Amino acid sequence: MPIRITEQNGGIRLSLKVVPGASRDRIVGALGDALKVAVSKPAADGAANKAVIKLIAEALNVSVTNVSILRGHSNPRKEVLITGVCASDLNARLAELIR
Repeated sequence: MPIRITEQNGGIRLSLKVVPGASRDRIVGALGDALKVAVSKPAADGAANKAVIKLIAEALNVSVTNVSILRGHSNPRKEVLITGVCASDLNARLAELIR
């Protein structure tokens, strides 16, 4: 199943499955229709959320201000909004990241 991305309000909505407390920050791959990511920060005081935003921004070559968590602030299943990139560019970048 491909990763689901949805264009919305001048940005792209992307579903994530986050694994906090991992040995390193990385994009793991597809998990159903979501992108699975692992971050080394614990799920406490928003540390993992900040690490997720930074990881996604770096992986997609956008500023951290272009990535925001819409849903799932306290849940491993999250939805993020990414601005500053079009859907075709995001799909191409995701395909490179999860080979």
